[in-house]
Amino acid sequence: MNVMASAREPAAADSAGVPDGSAAVGDAALAEVRRLLVAWRTHEPGARLGVDPEELHQLRVTARRLDATLGLFKEHLPKTLVRARKMAKSVLRTLGATRDLDVQLAGLAAYCSELPDEERATLEPLRERLMHERVRSQARMLRALDSEATRRWLQTLATASEAPAAEAGPDAVTVAAIMPRRVRQRFRRLRKAVKQLRGNSSMDDYHKVRRRAKQLRYALESGVFTYGKPAEEMLKALRRLQDRLGAQQDAYMAREHLTALAADPSCGLPPATLFLMGRLAAHHTKVTAEARATVTRCWRKVRGRRWKALRSRLGEFEHRAAVPLTAVPAPALLPGTGTSLAAEDRPLSH
Repeated sequence: MNVMASAREPAAADSAGVPDGSAAVGDAALAEVRRLLVAWRTHEPGARLGVDPEELHQLRVTARRLDATLGLFKEHLPKTLVRARKMAKSVLRTLGATRDLDVQLAGLAAYCSELPDEERATLEPLRERLMHERVRSQARMLRALDSEATRRWLQTLATASEAPAAEAGPDAVTVAAIMPRRVRQRFRRLRKAVKQLRGNSSMDDYHKVRRRAKQLRYALESGVFTYGKPAEEMLKALRRLQDRLGAQQDAYMAREHLTALAADPSCGLPPATLFLMGRLAAHHTKVTAEARATVTRCWRKVRGRRWKALRSRLGEFEHRAAVPLTAVPAPALLPGTGTSLAAEDRPLSH
């Protein structure tokens, strides 16, 4: 299990105040950027304090979603915002270094909780070493957040997202017209990455699958309230797949860090601590292997009936978006009521 899993990660934008499928895609994209900037301002103070690791996690998630949004809607956003994506990736790397240490500290605490007191005390020098690294990483992160480049990036996002969308008027492309195609495209990329996995696949191969799963998830979450139940079911399956891949990645990174520490003659850790670090590294290797074994099972749930149901729903929305409003007859009323037949058949909302 991923020690610091994204259970509290926001699933998607609330439907209230978020454009529906009939909105112009440029307007919807700008609204999403504005929503994510609000999330950034919410979590940045806590991430700076460094008391609750969840705040840094949420800040990193927000940066990742900003990057995904700028990529997903790049054809419909101002060039200023598209260019800002490069800085988003730089910010992600900065936040990721500190977040990795939070994950490793949480993993060490979980491992020590099942050890006898004597062995727990033996691993205390390792915990202190990781805490020292975390303090230094936090300081580097704060310098990066305070840098002129980062503050200018945030100001650029705020200013550009408040400007009118480039595409406007009755001829503007709608969300419902393009999102089904984008979702299918991201599903195909994920499927291709999964098919390339082999028994001897590297962590880079698995990380690519994880990245593709996130891209599909974020594309779906930007319109989950529109696609209803099929999207909700698909998101559940994607989260399970990401959890397994996340546990694998976290364990691999922790093992690599332990190996590097043990090989460093200047690390200054006692021999007894180094011995238990070997056991901890073996534990991480086991977690990595277990996570790999469950990826195939999780993928079957993604590509099975859930994808078929979602694909069908995407087709419905594409068809509706392609039919001009003038070609749609007035809805018939149910006998003796003021309710239209169309209202009985409207798509499920989030």
